[in-house]
Amino acid sequence: MVEQAAQMIVHGEAWTIKDLFVLPNEYVYWSIQIVMYPYMTGLVAGAFVLSSLYHVFGVDRLREIARYALVFSFALLPVAMMPLLLHLQQPLRGTHVLMTPHFTSAISAFGIVFMTYACIVGAEIWFVYRKFIVDSVVRLEAQQARKGLDGLLLLIYRGLTLGVRDVSPEALDSDHKAVRFLAGLGIPVACFLHGYAGFIFGSVKANALWMTPLMPVIFICSAVVSGIALCIVSYAIFMEIRKWAARHGKHWLLPDALAHGKHAVDAEHLRGVQQHEVTMTARYLLIFMTLAITLELLDIIFRGYTAVKSWDILRDVIYEHDFTKIFILQYGVGNLLPFAILLLPGLTVRRAALASLFVLFGVFMMRWNVVIGGQAFSLTFDGFMHYHLPVIPHDLETFKEGLMGALLVIATPFVIFYFLNMIVPAFMEDKDAH
Repeated sequence: MVEQAAQMIVHGEAWTIKDLFVLPNEYVYWSIQIVMYPYMTGLVAGAFVLSSLYHVFGVDRLREIARYALVFSFALLPVAMMPLLLHLQQPLRGTHVLMTPHFTSAISAFGIVFMTYACIVGAEIWFVYRKFIVDSVVRLEAQQARKGLDGLLLLIYRGLTLGVRDVSPEALDSDHKAVRFLAGLGIPVACFLHGYAGFIFGSVKANALWMTPLMPVIFICSAVVSGIALCIVSYAIFMEIRKWAARHGKHWLLPDALAHGKHAVDAEHLRGVQQHEVTMTARYLLIFMTLAITLELLDIIFRGYTAVKSWDILRDVIYEHDFTKIFILQYGVGNLLPFAILLLPGLTVRRAALASLFVLFGVFMMRWNVVIGGQAFSLTFDGFMHYHLPVIPHDLETFKEGLMGALLVIATPFVIFYFLNMIVPAFMEDKDAH
């Protein structure tokens, strides 16, 4: 009982192991959920940037995966704040950020930017799918006998039309212009959405590892890399499921086809679309990976060259204490290995998906090394703290702050996407869209 009370009072004592001389009140307070927080927000921003490559810059080769990335970014959006809510001891206080907005606090500014970004993505999806929504209303209203799902979809689509059913060429042209404007506006907002996370770490003067002006830029570049990599992996997996379902007639695995009456999907056509979209997207992943790796290495070189007063402890952390996590797992497995895989000629879907998985792992390790590694050394500069991730939960606290809580955060956007795809089909062909 006494131990449980102490853990409730001192948040972080349950998973902190101290080494050498550490102050009595020092613990690893920011655990796995604070690692997941910038990781998930980065996925949101990166997926939106991928969709904007088509809508803003006119990269026609990405038109199919761009629509998927836009819908998937919207599915990721509600999960961006989920790690914070799980980490807070009083999660209901999180609404204060939205109810009392002001720019004197970085967290409060995030609430404003988060809601602005959500409105931009929601509005862009509405303009992209407006013709589809109106056509669905007309099709469902013409049905004589509607099933339960069709009746529910009709109510949803009627509400989504917002009373606008004009699908004339002039109206659709206005939709195109609105989509391009919103996508262009959303790029800086998405970058600011994730860059502010790097700003929070970079502005902490008491921590030598975080205090660098490059931190927001590094976070933004790695966010774009992770978002594109996640879209490649998830798009490849979903297309494999669609091909298997098309061959074996398992239409219940295709929520968009089930909801909208598309009872036949050509597996060979899906294979061609998958190969083209994944390989083309992998090329842009290489470009952003080059930029992200360059900035991260530049930061380490700059720290070593300037060798400020705190460099002694940072050198111990980077080159000794966390050498395996930084240079082997983050840079080796998460950067150099996928970079080499993507550069090999004859890129296939499986190879691109495998490389993207390594990229996702590398970005996660970057977040881990920043959040956990920044808390590893004591303020005395004479001791270290080791973070012990709770794997098997024995109470609510170790569930939220352990492996199970992290897996819950990772799985949630896929559940949201499954039901969102029934309303706005992310795999809709370009010939079916306007």
